[in-house]
Amino acid sequence: MTFPRAVTLFGCAVGALLFGAPDASAQGLDRDPEGFLIARPEDTRPTEGGGRSVRIYEDAETGLYVTQITWPPGTGSRPHFHDQDRHIHVMKGTWWVATGEAAEVYDPDSTIPVGPGTFIYEPAGGVHYDMAKDEEVVVQIWGFGPVNTTSVPQP
Repeated sequence: MTFPRAVTLFGCAVGALLFGAPDASAQGLDRDPEGFLIARPEDTRPTEGGGRSVRIYEDAETGLYVTQITWPPGTGSRPHFHDQDRHIHVMKGTWWVATGEAAEVYDPDSTIPVGPGTFIYEPAGGVHYDMAKDEEVVVQIWGFGPVNTTSVPQP
């Protein structure tokens, strides 16, 4: 596998986990009457019992969205891909990702760690999965929706 392909697949894995399928119970933030939105850190934390995602911003006209997902320790996704490109920023914790051919079959021991400040680009159709192993992880995902997520069947 070439290095650019590996980087692309890695980005897909991280993005899919972050923005692949926000919780149905995701909370959202609203703009003020003048159209501005200021989201302070306390506004972007999931509420107790309210899921793990916060839809920070969504523009129905353009489809642009920004979602922040908090992954508790020991949670993550299974191999999947999205039909739209996604952009991800790891904000807190170590996120473990698998991308490309290595992500076709679920194997948590084959994931690689990415820490705070890491940016991941996930191209549409890129197979990936990701997880928070032993600490809470917070990621922010943005792109253009709607986004459809397809699971990869496992042996």
